[in-house]
Amino acid sequence: MDLTRQLISFVGALLILVAYAGHQMGWINARRPAYNLLNAAGSLILWWIAIHPFQVGFVVLEGVWTIISIWALIRPRPV
Repeated sequence: MDLTRQLISFVGALLILVAYAGHQMGWINARRPAYNLLNAAGSLILWWIAIHPFQVGFVVLEGVWTIISIWALIRPRPV
């Protein structure tokens, strides 16, 4: 089970890092849904991993990161 959790957390971190690196390299526009989907999925995975065992700093960090990423996906856009 520990190896499975490690692999899942690796995938979560990788999703966030792909979004970050893609944005920095100019491959992903931070205003597009793909960027926020990668961030939301990665941070949600890491939030879930941080719940057991409970790690308050990571729970707060990843929880807020997830909320902000989801808000960026669903907020009204100017026309």
